[in-house]
Amino acid sequence: MNKVILIGRLSQDPEMRTTPNGVATTTFSVAVSRNFTNQNGERETDFFRCVAWRKQAENIAKYCQKGTQVAVEGRLQNRSYDAQDGTKRYVTEVIADNVSFLGSRGDGNSSSSAPQNMDNDVEINEASEDPFKDFGEEVAIDDTDLPF
Repeated sequence: MNKVILIGRLSQDPEMRTTPNGVATTTFSVAVSRNFTNQNGERETDFFRCVAWRKQAENIAKYCQKGTQVAVEGRLQNRSYDAQDGTKRYVTEVIADNVSFLGSRGDGNSSSSAPQNMDNDVEINEASEDPFKDFGEEVAIDDTDLPF
């Protein structure tokens, strides 16, 4: 099984490109703090290179910037290439299957202009008012009705 889940902040602005066939791809880096401190009492941070494709790539480039908090779900992928100096280089990347926006750099809340879940082909519309306002009074539930 090859599954990666990251929650962190973008360490730089995303870079979107288009392949010769017209497919959008965006690369971005996610900074994730470790859950423990080092010998000096400081938390260390890991930086993970991520790649998104198609509609998701377009949305990340449009709505994200350096500092945006995201949750990335995807898989690890290795590739290699020959550098200009003739050496072979190896790269490990997270191929992002799902990206959710958790907030912007300036606040802990979600940005109101950005969709929250970035499924590839789903367009999300925000509700401007309470969708349950016409359901009536509060429902009384007795403790014996609960399954736990």
